[in-house]
Amino acid sequence: MSTPDLLAGFDEIRARRLRNMKRNASGLLVLSAVIFIATFVFSDGTGAWGYVRAGAEAAMVGGVADWFAVTALFRHPLGIPIPHTALIPRGKDAIGRGLGEFVQRNFMDPEALVARIREADPARRLGDWLAAPENAAMAARQASGVIAAVAEAVNENEIQDNIREMAATRIEAIDAAPLVGSLLDKAIEGGQHEALVSAGLRGITKAIAENRALLRTRIGEESPWWVPDQVDDVVFEKVYTSLVRFLGEVAADPDHEIRHLLNERTVDLVAQLKTSPEMKERGEQLKRQLIEHPDLKAWTDGLWNTVKDKLVAAAEQPESDLRKRLEKLALSTGERLRTDPELRHKVDLWIGNLGAHLAERSGPEVASLIATTVARWDADETSRRLELQVGRDLQFIRINGTLVGGLVGLLIHAAVMTFGG
Repeated sequence: MSTPDLLAGFDEIRARRLRNMKRNASGLLVLSAVIFIATFVFSDGTGAWGYVRAGAEAAMVGGVADWFAVTALFRHPLGIPIPHTALIPRGKDAIGRGLGEFVQRNFMDPEALVARIREADPARRLGDWLAAPENAAMAARQASGVIAAVAEAVNENEIQDNIREMAATRIEAIDAAPLVGSLLDKAIEGGQHEALVSAGLRGITKAIAENRALLRTRIGEESPWWVPDQVDDVVFEKVYTSLVRFLGEVAADPDHEIRHLLNERTVDLVAQLKTSPEMKERGEQLKRQLIEHPDLKAWTDGLWNTVKDKLVAAAEQPESDLRKRLEKLALSTGERLRTDPELRHKVDLWIGNLGAHLAERSGPEVASLIATTVARWDADETSRRLELQVGRDLQFIRINGTLVGGLVGLLIHAAVMTFGG
């Protein structure tokens, strides 16, 4: 059954009970009137009949008075627009404002709310709840869903711009030339540059071998027209073979004079990178070129897209690392909250401060929400719904008024008969 149908069913039950109580209260009032009329028709009002008449009369008066009072809350008695009746329909807006102020003053008071939160010991309860594996799994599932939703909802362009700005800021903060100089200096101290030089020489040799035909064509183009191709072939083979052999010798011999010359040049380069203003400026230019390069933008944009896709995919997979890590975090947090009094105190204090802040900031808004919501209600419908809620209890006022009125009438008649005769 849907929620509206369920509420309609409750309203029907309340309406039936209210009708029953109205019949009871009205029946008692009618009974009092019948007894009162009967005492006039069938008796002279003396003796015991006098007591009966006095009691019935007072009961009738009390019942009518309370019927008028109860009815005047919700509508005009007998449809007559008597002043100060139909109080709820006429004062609906004021009731809404009063209800809003009452809720704000009594339920949104920061000090009272903080005290109630501390009494509830929310940190311990949270720890006990998270320590249960099934609850930790539920918390992980909900948290991963929130993470995925946030990742999907955030402005993609803003995130990409922020990543790009962060990358640019980090690159700008790097003193490029001295950094490269320090890295080369460390490499020289550890001898790693030798392996780098050897790898570079082997790379050059491989590049020459892979482009042998291109090099031969280029030599032919540079050679005078009158030199025969056979001569160019011989010259190219000599040069190519000598160059490849020379590079191989340099790469294989750590003590080769060319290696020593490269080491000297490298040391000079390190010194220039650390101290030369020209090198520093060239490093700054390279940084600016890197920051402005389209490939950096493409990389940062792709970085966020990759992270977002992985987050969303991980959030949907029960066995993903994200879900497992969140579940493990929930379990460990629950255990810490159960065993660490200092942490519980901090969490309780944080929750209390948050509640006080929300109460202080939201109290007027809650009061305004209640007042405006009630103001939008239809006056007659509001009266009807309130009568369904409290009208049954108000009928007891009518019943009690009839009974108490009859009792008071008897007491007054007895006093008159005793002291007035």
